[in-house]
Amino acid sequence: MIISTKEIKNFIISVCIPLIIGFLSSHIAEFISNTTSSAYYAELIKPGFFPPSYIFPIVWTILYILMGVSAYLITKQGRENLKVRDGMFYYYLQLGLNFIWSILFFGVGLRFTALVVIGLMILVVTAMIIKFAKVDKRAAYLNLPYLAWLFYAFFLNYVIWSINR
Repeated sequence: MIISTKEIKNFIISVCIPLIIGFLSSHIAEFISNTTSSAYYAELIKPGFFPPSYIFPIVWTILYILMGVSAYLITKQGRENLKVRDGMFYYYLQLGLNFIWSILFFGVGLRFTALVVIGLMILVVTAMIIKFAKVDKRAAYLNLPYLAWLFYAFFLNYVIWSINR
């Protein structure tokens, strides 16, 4: 099987979009708060079982790459396909929610609002996975680690919000 230059370009763009969104969100949050996310996280009161701050960029990078690969698999089926457009609507909606979460949590310290946003993300990502499964099951499966991480992140966000009120 020969892969065209256009397909390679589409793949790279698909993977770069969520990586750029995550990078921008993090940097905007750090700009607003005038501190790094790691420093902000270190200052919070947390139970001892919370992960160290260096874990988050590693996990998020992996998840963003998986998101991008899944988006590539879906859009490869043709953007004119109604099921593709439907799935991609939820994909971009969850990316938008993902973008604002870091700004809310780290940038402006609205931890409860961030908790609500991550709850919405769980719902939207679940819908996205269901929509993706109708187009390409592999794309849906690639987002299961993301959904699992969102449940964990919801728990972390809830504990931090409840302890640091």
